[in-house]
Amino acid sequence: MKNLVRSAFWLALMCVSSAHASLLDEIQVYTDDINQPGEVGMEIHVNTTPKGIRTPGYAGELMNHHGLRVTPEISLGLTPTMDVGIYIPTVRSDDGTFYAAGAKLRFKWLPVQPHTHNGWFSGLNVEVGQVKPRFSESARSMELRTILGWKDDTWLLAVNPIFGWDLSPGYTHGSPDFTLATKASRKVSDSVALGFEYYNGRGYLNNVLPGGLQEKSAFLVMDYEGQPFNFNFGIGKGLTSVTDTWTVKAIIDYPF
Repeated sequence: MKNLVRSAFWLALMCVSSAHASLLDEIQVYTDDINQPGEVGMEIHVNTTPKGIRTPGYAGELMNHHGLRVTPEISLGLTPTMDVGIYIPTVRSDDGTFYAAGAKLRFKWLPVQPHTHNGWFSGLNVEVGQVKPRFSESARSMELRTILGWKDDTWLLAVNPIFGWDLSPGYTHGSPDFTLATKASRKVSDSVALGFEYYNGRGYLNNVLPGGLQEKSAFLVMDYEGQPFNFNFGIGKGLTSVTDTWTVKAIIDYPF
């Protein structure tokens, strides 16, 4: 009986590791942000893990513990409802080694925007990427992020149901893994909002993991909109044993 329980436990951990890549190139809830036609934007995603999981989920995996991730994102507005972007993730490991992790391309479509739809916004973001094996068992992946929310002069509410597929041979699965990202914030001044972000990785959509084996993290966040750039800053706490304990993140947004 003990052997059966032990086998089931390790199988569950394998499901966690196979459904989620370790590379934290961005920690973000997508809202109504989109580039105007011809507008070039630059975002710098920075996050670090003061205390994280130390046991790899597969041979050769680089863990987040004491690591630093810096990911420049360059974007271009195509139409009033479409923009494209490229991510170039880089990683500094806990032993000081620097890695160029790979690259990801994204396409965002936001047909419903709050300035014409009474505060509601909705759309889709598609991302495809390839990263090195130390950051994900499946080097190639695709993500479909749905965007839904509402805002006014004071409040912002947003939810991102996120579906991810591993595309490398041998790692494909019939069902996507599923993450739910949510955000609520309130403006406390003309340029500053305080709020809460919550990220819940539930495993494969057709095989949801037990709650204790899901990745869950909650962030207290501050958003600033002003000169010379906008930024988001957050401190996150992992809520399960399979989630990094503490994560600090920032996103610096500068439109050209």
